[in-house]
Amino acid sequence: MPTVTEILETMDYGPAPEASGEVMGWLKSRKTFGHYVGGEFTKPGKTFDASNPATGERLAKVAQGSAKDVAGAVKAARSALPAWSKLPGHERAKWLYAIARHIQKRDRFLSVLDTLDNGKPIRESRDIDVPLVARHFYHHAGWAEMLDDEFPSAKPVGVCGQIIPWNFPLLMLAWKIAPALAAGNTVVLKPAEYTPLTALAFAEICAEIGLPKGVINIVTGDGETGAALVAAEVDKIAFTGSTEVGRAIRTATAGTGKKLTLELGGKSPFVVFADADVDGAVEGVVDAIWFNQGQVCCAGSRILVQEGIVQTFTKRLHARLSKLRVGDPLDKCTDVGSLVDPVQLARVRELVAKGEEQGAVLHQAECRLPSKGSFFAPGFFTNVHPANIVSEVEIFGPVATLTTFRTPDEAVELANNTRYGLAASVWSENINLALDVASKVKAGVVWVNATNLFDAAAGFGGYRESGFGREGGREGMREYLADPSPRAKPEPEPGRLDAAPVPGTPGKGVATIDRTAKIYVGGAQKRPDGGYSYAVMGKAGQIGLAGLGNRKDVRNAVEAAHKATGWGQATGHNRAQVLYYLAENLSAREAEFTARLRSAGVPKPAAEVAASIRRAFYYAAQADKFDGAVHSTKSAHVTLAMPEPFGVMGIACPNDAPLLSFVSLVLPAIAMGNRVVAIPAQSMPLAATDLYQVLDTSDVPGGVVNIVTGARDELAKTLAQHDDVAAMWYCGSEAGAKMVEEESAGNLKATWTLPNRDWHAADGQGRGFLLKATQVKNIWVPYGE
Repeated sequence: MPTVTEILETMDYGPAPEASGEVMGWLKSRKTFGHYVGGEFTKPGKTFDASNPATGERLAKVAQGSAKDVAGAVKAARSALPAWSKLPGHERAKWLYAIARHIQKRDRFLSVLDTLDNGKPIRESRDIDVPLVARHFYHHAGWAEMLDDEFPSAKPVGVCGQIIPWNFPLLMLAWKIAPALAAGNTVVLKPAEYTPLTALAFAEICAEIGLPKGVINIVTGDGETGAALVAAEVDKIAFTGSTEVGRAIRTATAGTGKKLTLELGGKSPFVVFADADVDGAVEGVVDAIWFNQGQVCCAGSRILVQEGIVQTFTKRLHARLSKLRVGDPLDKCTDVGSLVDPVQLARVRELVAKGEEQGAVLHQAECRLPSKGSFFAPGFFTNVHPANIVSEVEIFGPVATLTTFRTPDEAVELANNTRYGLAASVWSENINLALDVASKVKAGVVWVNATNLFDAAAGFGGYRESGFGREGGREGMREYLADPSPRAKPEPEPGRLDAAPVPGTPGKGVATIDRTAKIYVGGAQKRPDGGYSYAVMGKAGQIGLAGLGNRKDVRNAVEAAHKATGWGQATGHNRAQVLYYLAENLSAREAEFTARLRSAGVPKPAAEVAASIRRAFYYAAQADKFDGAVHSTKSAHVTLAMPEPFGVMGIACPNDAPLLSFVSLVLPAIAMGNRVVAIPAQSMPLAATDLYQVLDTSDVPGGVVNIVTGARDELAKTLAQHDDVAAMWYCGSEAGAKMVEEESAGNLKATWTLPNRDWHAADGQGRGFLLKATQVKNIWVPYGE
C-alpha cells in the first residue's frame, strides 16, 4: 500500500476551471465598445480586436482612439474639473468608497475578465490584483477625507492624462485613478491596446454609481492614441510602460509645464545569501518570475546566488520548475498562464534565442504547452555573462538568469550593474546583512525575504532609467498635488561672455576683488593653462575675471563629485555639523561678502548676505530632521520609506541674487547628502566663487561642491546630457528649462525647472527643496508573525 508521501508525489490534479459564462455573456451583449467620455459611451468608429491570449479568440471589438477622441475626453475632464476640485474632501471620499464597494461586489466578474483579457492565472487576478484594486480606492478615500489636514496648502494638478500597461490592467488603473480623484483632479485614461476590457468594465461601474460626468474618461487605442494624450492640453502625464516610450514622453513634454510621473522598466536583482531559507527563496523565484509569466517590470529576473549554496539552490529550483503547471489561465490549478499577445511571445523567443547564441544555457520546464495561445515554458539561464543580452535587456517573459557571487560587496556590485533601478529582493536570515544590502542597492523598492509585495499605503517607483516619481501612499499623493507657485520674478540680464585668453596659471588663493575667479573642482581651484576667462562687470567697471568653463571642466567636476561618496553615507548629524560650521564661517566674513556684492551693484547687498547666512543655518538644522516614515502595509510586514540622495546633481543658478540664490539651491541638495556641480550666476559668478575659502575652512569634503563658471545654458546642457548626473535643477529662462528637460531624457534623470523668485521671501527655502533633493526607497521588512 503506498504511503501518503508517495501519493502526494504521484497524484495529478484535474481541471478546475473558473466559470466564465457571466463574463462571456456580458461581452456578447456589448460586442463593440466605444470610448467612455463625459459619463457616456461614445458610438464606436474605427475598431480593433481585443482577444483572449490563451486561445487567440476574439472577445470584443474596441474603439481605436484618434486625436479628436482624446481632445473630446480632455474637454470633458476640463469641464468637470472646477466642480470636482471644489467638492469637500469628504464628498470625494464618498465617491471613492462607492467605487471600492462596487468593485468588491463584482470581484469574481472582474477577476475572470482580467484573466481572459491578459492571460494571467485566475489565482493571481482573484487573490492579488482585484483585492488590491479595492484596497487602493478605500485607501485613497481616506486621503481625500484627510487632504486639508495632511496637505494644507496643496491644490489639485488639474486634468491628468494616464497611460497604463497590460501586465496589471485593472490594478494599474486603480493605482493611478484613485490618488488623482482623491486629490481633486479629473482623469483621461488610456488602457493598453492588448487589455482594454477591465477599464471599460470599470467605466460601467462609474456610470452605475452616478459619478459626476467627465471626472473619469477612458479612451482606448494603440500607441498613437497614447501619443495624442501626451500632446493634449492636460496638466499631468502619468505613464507606466517601457523605458523607450518613457524617454519619448520626457522629450515630448519638455518645456510644456506638464507634471510628469514615469514608472518604467526594470531588470531587478534577486539576491540570495548562503544563510537564506533556500526553499523560501526558491518559492520567491516562482512568485516573482513564473506565476505571472515574468510580465512584471519589478520581477527579480536576475537571480544572484552566493557560491556556497548555488548547487543546492539550483537543484531545488530545477525540482520546483518541474512541478509547475502551464495551461488554461482560468484553471485554478494553473501556475503559469499565457503571455499577453503573439507579439510578446515572439519577442521573448527572440531574446531567449540570442541569449543562447551568446553562450547562456537555458533550463526549461518539460511541459506540454497548449496547442493554441501565447504560451512559453518557464525557465532560467545559467552560464550567463554580464554582457549577454539576457542579462541586460528586460525580457518580460517567464525566464530569469542565475549567476553567483562570493561576498556581499560583490552582490551589491552585480545588483547595481544595470541601467535600471526599479526593485530588488534580498534573502538572508541575518537581518543586519539584509538591511545593509538593501541600503546599498540602487532601487526604489527592496523586499527583504519576500518579493512582489504591493500595498496602497506604500510608494512604488524607480531610480535611474526606471523612471521618477512615486505611486501609492503619501509619496504618490504628492504627485497629484501642486504647491502654490511662487510669484515669478524677471531675471537680470546675464553677464557678457567676451572671452579673452589668460596666459599662465593664476596663483593660488581665494578670488577677491580684482582677482581671477577659478573653476572649483574637487576641493581645488583650477584654471587651465592658456584657458579663457570673461570679465565680470560691476557698477564701476570690471571687478574681476571668471573662468569660462567647458565640457571638459564639467566632466572633471562630475568625476570629482562621484569620488566624494562619503558625504552621502554620513549621518544627518555629521552633515549638520559641517553646515553649521559653514554658516558660522560665512557669518564671520559678512562684511567682505557685502563689499563684493556692493562692488557688483547688487541691490541691498547687506540684506542678501544676512539672508544667505540665515539660510545656511536653516539647512544645517534640516540636515538631521528631514527623515522617512514607517508604513503599515501587509500583515507581518512594515515598510520603511527612506528618503535617499540622488547622488550627483547638477544645479544651474539664476542671475538674480547671485549669492543668496546659489546658497538657496546648493545647500538643500548637499544637506540631503548629494554632491553638486553648480553653475553660479553668469552675471556675477564671483559671489559664489568667493565661497571657496568658506567651503575649505568649514570641513566640506572635496568634491561635495564643485563650481563651474561660464555660459549657464551651455554648461547646463552638458550637465543635462551627462549620464553620470542623476538629477538636475535649473532656474533660468523658459527656453533653457525646455532644453534641460529635453536633454535629460538620455538617462531619464529627475529634473526641476523652477522659475526665478524673490529669494528673500519665505518660498526661497523650505521642505519643498528637500523633497526635490531626495528620492524615496521603500524597504519591506518582515515584522511580527
